[in-house]
Amino acid sequence: MKILILGSQGQLGRCLYDQFSQTGYDLIYHSRADTDIANVTETSANLIALNPDIVVNAAAYTAVDLAETHESLAYQVNHFAVDNLAKQCEKIGSFLIHVSTDYVFDGTASRPYKEQDKTNPQSVYGASKLAGEIAIQRTDCRFLIIRTSWVFSEYGDNFFKTMLRLGAERETLSIVGDQIGCPTYAQDIASLIVELIPRIEKGRIESGVYHFCGDTACSWYQFAKEIFAQAEQLGYRTPKQIQSIATKDYPTSAKRPEYSVFHCKKILKNTDINLPNSKIAIAQAFRRVAISIDNAVIKD
Repeated sequence: MKILILGSQGQLGRCLYDQFSQTGYDLIYHSRADTDIANVTETSANLIALNPDIVVNAAAYTAVDLAETHESLAYQVNHFAVDNLAKQCEKIGSFLIHVSTDYVFDGTASRPYKEQDKTNPQSVYGASKLAGEIAIQRTDCRFLIIRTSWVFSEYGDNFFKTMLRLGAERETLSIVGDQIGCPTYAQDIASLIVELIPRIEKGRIESGVYHFCGDTACSWYQFAKEIFAQAEQLGYRTPKQIQSIATKDYPTSAKRPEYSVFHCKKILKNTDINLPNSKIAIAQAFRRVAISIDNAVIKD
């Protein structure tokens, strides 16, 4: 079983390396330098040459606010490049695993979003990711689209690492308290993908869209409180005060969904895993943390 990982130097890509390292699969890791999915000619040639059984696309344009002014680039990476990937996978018979986002919804729901719920993205980023999903589904390639939310880890730029950095720099932090989602550890997403491989091999999972996230719904403010509670126990510098603020008091270029909680029973029925515990996931991120923070972060 030959598996090609695209976007191998990103947050999820690096977690996929960690999780797949314990398996015996024939793995090929391609960063943007190896395969820039926005370059459809290069991507097509590489896929044909490598002829993988499974392609995991962990590459994406994820700069949510910048996408508002870089719409063309966001669509090139999240839509047109994904359309090409799906068509090439169909041509060579590869199975495509693609990771998507809660931003395909408008965030106005009052119950967890199911896979079949109406999409209505409110940002360029969300619209470009939805366009990529639709493009995949319009081909005849075999695929899994995994929607997830509030992804964090010890790698890359994310809320977890931003909180550690800001907690070391500031005495007071103001965190949005009226957006609700489910923090999801990228290592858990990677572990899920590893879990899915045997089912794909044996034809025991149907192509389609699947939701996956952490087991706890909370606000960004509550997420930050848990991060700092664990950080303080581990000896990290933390702010003296954390206050909850409204979205309107923290304006951003792109509109964020106010509610990003997922209904995940579909994926649970198709695997032997449970939804990951968010507090445990944060603790695991601390144990694996590999961030280049100055020693000043640690208390004397």
